[in-house]
Amino acid sequence: MEKSKYGKELVLLNLLGLVFVLSFSPVSMAVEEHQGHDNLMTYIVHVQKPEVGASLQSEELHSWYHSLLPQTSETSNKDRMVFSYRNVASGFAVKLTPQEAKTLQEKEEVVSARPERTLSLHTTHTPTFLGLQQGQGLWNVSNLGKGVIIGVIDTGIYPFHPSFNDEGMPPPPAKWKGHCEFTGGRTCNNKLIGARNLVKSAIEEPPFENFFHGTHTTAEAAGRFVEDASVFGNAKGTAAGMAPEAHVAMYKVCNTKVGCPESAILAAMDVAIEDGVDVLSLSLGLGSLPFFEDPIAIGAFSAIQSGIFVSCSAANSGPAYSTLSNEAPWILTVGASTIDRKIAASAKLGNGAEFEGETLFQPKDFSPQLLPLVYPGGNANVNQSSAAFCAPGSLNNLDVIVKGKVVLCDVGGGVPSDVKGQEVLDAGGVAMIVVNSPPLGFSTFAVAHVLPAVHLSYNAGLAIKAYINSTYKPTATVLFKGTVIGDSLAPTVVSFSSRGPSQESPGILKPDIIGPGVNILAAWAVSVDNKIPAYDIVSGTSMSCPHLSGIAALLKSAHPDWSPAAIKSAIMTSANTKNLGGLPILDQRLLPADVFATGAGHVNPLRANDPGLVYDIQPEDYIPYLCGLGYSDREISILVQRRVRCSYVRSIPEAQLNYPSFSIILGSTSQLYTRTLTNVGPARSTYKVKLEVPLALGMSVNPSQITFTEVNQKITYSVEFIPEIKENRGNHSFTQGSLTWVSDTHAVRIPISVIFK
Repeated sequence: MEKSKYGKELVLLNLLGLVFVLSFSPVSMAVEEHQGHDNLMTYIVHVQKPEVGASLQSEELHSWYHSLLPQTSETSNKDRMVFSYRNVASGFAVKLTPQEAKTLQEKEEVVSARPERTLSLHTTHTPTFLGLQQGQGLWNVSNLGKGVIIGVIDTGIYPFHPSFNDEGMPPPPAKWKGHCEFTGGRTCNNKLIGARNLVKSAIEEPPFENFFHGTHTTAEAAGRFVEDASVFGNAKGTAAGMAPEAHVAMYKVCNTKVGCPESAILAAMDVAIEDGVDVLSLSLGLGSLPFFEDPIAIGAFSAIQSGIFVSCSAANSGPAYSTLSNEAPWILTVGASTIDRKIAASAKLGNGAEFEGETLFQPKDFSPQLLPLVYPGGNANVNQSSAAFCAPGSLNNLDVIVKGKVVLCDVGGGVPSDVKGQEVLDAGGVAMIVVNSPPLGFSTFAVAHVLPAVHLSYNAGLAIKAYINSTYKPTATVLFKGTVIGDSLAPTVVSFSSRGPSQESPGILKPDIIGPGVNILAAWAVSVDNKIPAYDIVSGTSMSCPHLSGIAALLKSAHPDWSPAAIKSAIMTSANTKNLGGLPILDQRLLPADVFATGAGHVNPLRANDPGLVYDIQPEDYIPYLCGLGYSDREISILVQRRVRCSYVRSIPEAQLNYPSFSIILGSTSQLYTRTLTNVGPARSTYKVKLEVPLALGMSVNPSQITFTEVNQKITYSVEFIPEIKENRGNHSFTQGSLTWVSDTHAVRIPISVIFK
């Protein structure tokens, strides 16, 4: 078979793989070009405003920020200022030398000055999978999100995709103050109402994508209905985002030159708040940080004070524990799970065994005939580690071994699967089987490979390697099965989805929720299959986050009086804990997923629209919580942008925050906490408590029955967690349970995690 038969441009496929594997070092410092000043870096500076600071106009505030900068004869201060923040922070981003930053830090008004960091970037069927149907249920009562504005902070957008057409859409609400850099006007069109590039560089560019991510995430949140969407003929159907009639605005914060700099992300959130968005969606993050050092946490706190809901990806660092980004309790932290659709293929062996997997590229002319099978990692004459991963160059001298054969490659080694395929193709291989490492378990992905290929589980890999070692002439082939809908194990938590517990605030259970994030089809900026309009299938918590952003927009449209915390509570307390087969949600091992993988469970948009009760939190309620974390007054002032004295505040432990979950660190003494419920269901309703008591624990709830007589009535209850003797814990380091308030029409559930100490 000729090498070129299934060849595609590797450059393009590297770009396609970029979304899933892209990772900038979270501790790297973004150094911008500045002629004659190679040691200049961008610093994020937080200041304590003067007493009159709250009333300063933008120009006055900008001038005051300038007055704080060190004077230099080499360059004007105006050349140094990158951004002046007004909404998300009291401060600015500025180019300084390390010595200048040290001098600035000594000023009384300056709370902190540190180098900025670079953040990591972390659907035809998903509406149906989530129960959303045209003219029915939540899509009906929310008018498909009509009138709500979703701000997407990402890599830019391809504005000409039909997912962003505005046929039949009304103009944006009168409150919209944004701008479109594509048109130079107030809007791009009535769908894509704003587009800004917040990345500072020598050449100012409109917010087009120059690596691919933002078009996809925006379409997942709020893409219009577009018929006949598919990739390589797979996953064919009508594409739509979660809130098809919502307006969207893109704030570009990443490019290929500087990555995703912190200063741009703060600027984007600052501008979005000023513009008048209702929901912010951010599929990027920095890992676990003190909240006063986390730009997304800082910006999100200002957003919720303006009534803006903030949804963020949990990160792609699973399945290890404590690998989360975006842990602040005022953010919805979203993990990723599968949907019930697979782009199916299988590997069939010469002994008759067949193993199911996935692939996006499914050539119709590939023969099912068995071919010789080889595992380069088992060849004693090569660098086995490199060859096992089919890394670039590792098969250069193995043409005789590989040519004309099906090649088995291990996942990993820092090599994307499509690049492995190119190496196999270049060495003369005719097909590839990619098998997982142990952490990935049964998680498989539909990738646009450059040759016939299939991605299989770790267990399948073990069986295939055993077969290769059992015979002198192993054979195999790849069978392509197209789009298959109806996986009863869905949703399953995917291997890469980051897990809790939270490092920064272990008394708050994170992630909050899981949603569709595996093999998601949505709009793309360039065609991967020579078909226009372009779509691609991508995986990541970057995909699950905008699903929840769109669902939040639907809820905001249906319930405009709900606070961001009320919307979050509705999403969490109504979540599914069972899969389509009626069994507990599983993880990548096909074992029951624990609460640090699922949070409250899998989003159920229809139930979230009618939760019965909510656990509400006002922005002021977070201040006692922040004091309880042990943050200093100055550190808290960075978040809340005003003076705070914890000595005057009755601080609370983390688990006392009125959060729709419990995360308990339990020793040998009992702990008592309260929660307050707000009735958003029938005026007259009675609820009884139902407990799933965690292992080695006793629980007492008082009262155990509550009765509401009016809408928006609030009732407080207490929960005591009582440890049993340590021997009852066995070898468990943590346990889990739940607390549910049940009425005739509603079940309001919150999860409980207990870490033993």
